[in-house]
Amino acid sequence: MDGLLIIDKEPGLTSHDVVAKARKILNERRIGHTGTLDPFATGVLVILLGRATRLAQFLSGTDKEYEAVIRFGFSTDTGDYAGNRLNDNENRQPGRWSESEIEEAMRRLTGDILQVPPMFSAKKVQGKRLYELARRGEVVERKAVNVCIHEFEPIRPDNQLLKNNLDGTVDLKVRVVCSSGTYIRTLAEDLGKRLNIGAHLAELRRTRVGSFSLDNAATLADLKTRLAEGGLGTILVPLNLALPELPFLHLTPDDARKVRNGMEVGAATTNWTDGAKVKLCDESGHLIAIGDYNASKQQVHPRVVITQEN
Repeated sequence: MDGLLIIDKEPGLTSHDVVAKARKILNERRIGHTGTLDPFATGVLVILLGRATRLAQFLSGTDKEYEAVIRFGFSTDTGDYAGNRLNDNENRQPGRWSESEIEEAMRRLTGDILQVPPMFSAKKVQGKRLYELARRGEVVERKAVNVCIHEFEPIRPDNQLLKNNLDGTVDLKVRVVCSSGTYIRTLAEDLGKRLNIGAHLAELRRTRVGSFSLDNAATLADLKTRLAEGGLGTILVPLNLALPELPFLHLTPDDARKVRNGMEVGAATTNWTDGAKVKLCDESGHLIAIGDYNASKQQVHPRVVITQEN
């Protein structure tokens, strides 16, 4: 069982929970995921099965797209609604901004920016997960990291920019397209800081990972049903479609044998940049390996061999 499953994760489950449930449903030992989602978040989680687990390093760095609800009025210690409220806005009233002020604040958080990872995150500092330290009440210094916010724009349900809540808070629904490693919780908090008010995430839904969107996704319940009906193939993404954005090289039978043995093969082209990742496929289009292109030699060196069958 080799390929990818695009799962629409339900709230309340960790990404590890989804993998464990999928492993039990499919009875597949080799299984993993790319791009962790917080338990409260929903949406696209890419599950790797069998030999597809070897592609994890290439899939984890792809861009992501989200829809989120940012709530203004107070911040929390986790950056989302599940955390403890911080009393940092006792004298500030949310919603006292013009549309242009909000849009300008969002624009200033677009492009290449620096983000400080939240304490409640899986990032490791000196070998320890930050959330493990946070749960013990420890706060450690975190280095800011470079991320790219490609798009950060408001969504206007019923043509309204802001939604007033009964508790005095105000919600802003947004769409975000960003590089891998971006924390949407931190983006929400940073927007609040620019508007001089505490903010946190009230909702988060990932709508796309790389080229895989919710249109391709199935729930765990769907997965169970499709397997029982013998229709798993209708939702299993084959290996050769796993990285559609990469260029590919069709190999002769002789070159295919070389690649399976880790040997370089020629690639006479001027269209690829030096160091570009290339999919190496046999004559039938089956993915054999992912390689690195050497422009000076016009060769591709196999970096990860997916299958060694002849």
